[in-house]
Amino acid sequence: MTNKKLDGVEVWKQFEDLLIPGLRLSMSERALYSHLLRHSRLEGKHRLQFSIGWLARGVGVGAAAARGGVRRLAAKGALRLAERSKRGHTIEVRLPAEVRGLRARKIAKRGAKRLRGAANLEEADFLVKRALREAIHAREDGYCFYCLRRVTSATRCIDHIIPLARMGWNGYRNLVSSCAECNSLKGERRAEDFLRWLYREGRLESSELKERLRALEKMASGKLRPGVAGEK
Repeated sequence: MTNKKLDGVEVWKQFEDLLIPGLRLSMSERALYSHLLRHSRLEGKHRLQFSIGWLARGVGVGAAAARGGVRRLAAKGALRLAERSKRGHTIEVRLPAEVRGLRARKIAKRGAKRLRGAANLEEADFLVKRALREAIHAREDGYCFYCLRRVTSATRCIDHIIPLARMGWNGYRNLVSSCAECNSLKGERRAEDFLRWLYREGRLESSELKERLRALEKMASGKLRPGVAGEK
């Protein structure tokens, strides 16, 4: 796969304007992310294998701080840990615009500027009013978004695709109707990880997993909008 040449200046602007405030990165997390970005994506590498010792020396921190920082960056979605072994860590560093929660928010803001009629929908908190919560349930047509089982008013609930603890929000792009069991089992996991767990547990077929992952992409891009009274 050919790597598209990155605009380093634009990436740095996104790092300062989008990633740091959006993920509330500490000074040490900023330094770790910058060092890993420099030696991966900015050099045209989608994956980077490194040792904690190498990272600690490069940033000027202790091994424990480097190890903890990598874990926190992965939890916040700035990195994806592909492999961990005695040889070291193998990661994928996400560009600021690729971090799911930040990307969806950015798309939502662009959409609101282009479509005045959709502005209220993009900015609405879908948990504050019963009518808006019902619109989320109606969009899933009586099924759990995750396991695809039928739900009733007694067994359904609203779930965050990106958990609030991971910088999630209450917009329609980040909310789905789910059964109470999936809501409990998912916890603070990302929706993609939970869907893959359901597949490994035999609760989803391969075709269903692929369809659900496609649905997540559509959700993030605003293609699965709930029907709201008064929307044009």
